[in-house]
Amino acid sequence: MPISPRHPLLTSLVNTLRDITLSPLVFRHTIHEITKLLAYEGLRDVGLSPIRINTWRGEDTFEYIDESSMMVISVLRAALPMHEALIETLPGAVSGFLGMRRDEQTYRSVLYYDRVGDCTGKTVIIVDPMVATGGSLCDAIEIVKRKGAEKVITLNIIASPEGIDAVEKAYPDVTIVIAQIDAKLNENKFIIPGLGDAGDRAFNTL
Repeated sequence: MPISPRHPLLTSLVNTLRDITLSPLVFRHTIHEITKLLAYEGLRDVGLSPIRINTWRGEDTFEYIDESSMMVISVLRAALPMHEALIETLPGAVSGFLGMRRDEQTYRSVLYYDRVGDCTGKTVIIVDPMVATGGSLCDAIEIVKRKGAEKVITLNIIASPEGIDAVEKAYPDVTIVIAQIDAKLNENKFIIPGLGDAGDRAFNTL
C-alpha cells in the first residue's frame, strides 16, 4: 500500500495547486512545501550514522542521515521544483535526471534523456509530481534498479488509482509516498480532478 499521509495542512497545500489562477512562483513554492512534508514520511525508516563533529563544548558524536548514500532523481521537467526542495533538505545527496515525454497516441512514456549515474548501494528517491498511468514512474524505477539502487522511494503529489495500482503491481518493494490519490483517469489519460500540466504551470510555458 502507498503511504498517503492524512493531514489538513497537506490536503490544503495540494488543493492550493488546483487553483488555475495561481502564479508560477506560488505554484513552485507550494510544491516545495509539499515535497518536504512527503520527504518526512518517505525517510521515516532511513537509518542514521554516527558522525563526530565539533560542538561548543568540544568534539562529540551525533547521528545523521548519510546523505552521501542518497540519490535524488527527477523526471523532467515537472519534477524540478520537487528536486530543488529535496536537495535543499539533503544537500549532500547525488542528483540524477530523466527526460521522459508522453506519446499522445499510445500514452506510453518515451525516454529521451538519461543523466543518472551508478546507483549501486544508494537509496534512490524518485520525485515526480503526477502519476497518471504510472508508465513514466515504472520506467524510472526500472532504470535505477538496473543501475544498482539498493532501495527506491518515490515522492509524488497527485496520482490516479490506476497509476498507483500499476506501479505497486510492478514494483511491490518500492516505497511510494503520495500526497493525494484523485478519483480517476479520463479517456485521454489525464488525472481527474488533477491540476493540469504541472510542468507548464510551474514554468509558465505554453
